[in-house]
Amino acid sequence: MAAGRTAPPADWHDPVPLALDTAPVPEYGGGSLADLLPTLVTGQGVTVPGAVIPELTPADRNCVFLIDGLGWQQIKDHPDEAPYLTSLLGSSRGGTGRPITVGFPATTATSLASFGTGLPPCAHGLPGYTVRDPATGALMNQLRWRPWTDPHVWQPHPTVFQLADAAGIHTAQVSSPVFERTPLTDIALSGGTFHGRLSGEERMDLAAAQLAAGDRSLVYTYYSEVDGKGHKFGMDSDAWRGQLMYVDRLAQRLAEQLPPRSALYITADHGMIDIPFDEESRIDFDEDWELRAGVALLGGEGRARHVYAVPGAEADVLTVWREVLGDRFWVASRDEAVAAGWFGPPGGIEERVYGRIGDVVAAAHDDAVITASVHEPRESAMVGMHGSMTPVEQLVPLLEVRS
Repeated sequence: MAAGRTAPPADWHDPVPLALDTAPVPEYGGGSLADLLPTLVTGQGVTVPGAVIPELTPADRNCVFLIDGLGWQQIKDHPDEAPYLTSLLGSSRGGTGRPITVGFPATTATSLASFGTGLPPCAHGLPGYTVRDPATGALMNQLRWRPWTDPHVWQPHPTVFQLADAAGIHTAQVSSPVFERTPLTDIALSGGTFHGRLSGEERMDLAAAQLAAGDRSLVYTYYSEVDGKGHKFGMDSDAWRGQLMYVDRLAQRLAEQLPPRSALYITADHGMIDIPFDEESRIDFDEDWELRAGVALLGGEGRARHVYAVPGAEADVLTVWREVLGDRFWVASRDEAVAAGWFGPPGGIEERVYGRIGDVVAAAHDDAVITASVHEPRESAMVGMHGSMTPVEQLVPLLEVRS
């Protein structure tokens, strides 16, 4: 038995693995975060690769406010803390709202790349929080960009912002100054002009001013601390609720400044779920000899793991992970995950991306995570988690306000 497990009772039976076709695959091609910017710039007369969200009405000036970590369900569960955002879930205040899916895994680096390029993970090539670089064999952290890798070799496609800027649309990003020169910004969000502002109020005011600065405008602004407080304290905390109340006021502040012929879209990169601190909910890879057997590298994150096997051990690792986790996680081989469309349309996977995906991919179904207390102490200590395909992680708001 693995460390921390007790012997099963006499009447115990092997758990039935989850069927892969029960996984709620993201709605790539018209219902995902990757489809938002192509929809907006298509309505502005710019032809870009990617699908469109059919129900969105074109506007000359488009602004996207992306709130890190704020899922659809979190807004629905907190109407008192987010009265303005809650009002946009329906049709009041001149707004309409619906959920869209973010893509797999539901994590910031992947989602921002999908959002900014208009492409699914199988094409842009950021298919997880950490993934193996086939050229070096090392784990690549795609959020912190460690170890250093040439960004435009890793992700060679142009961003939608770059295509819009080249077509004459006034294009701007308004965010924290710390993000201006990061590799992730470079390959996912660059194009036009970056404006760094520290406070949320400054960002909202400048986003509105940039929106008015062109006859056709595309403006992006971002806020991160809802996600930050959720990871550290969880969504039952006063700190998280305080951030939700703050960002609700920011969204209203921006909406009330929209210039004529404008549309504001409020969305997010993933939802979040709080995970209890107990052995049933937190399965420690570093203490579990069964899960470690035959594994060369553990990538991804707690609720969306990429597992890289020792050469020749791929089938055995898949079998063991299914036996140990299969009733709580969807556990697939690389080919099964690709064929099921987890990372985008199966025919759309690019050769440079294929080897970055784990030999085994494990996506949480239950309220559980696979931690790594020795190798990932910071991540393992987080309260709020995300990454998988459950609705609470996948569904994010697409809230629309028009001037």
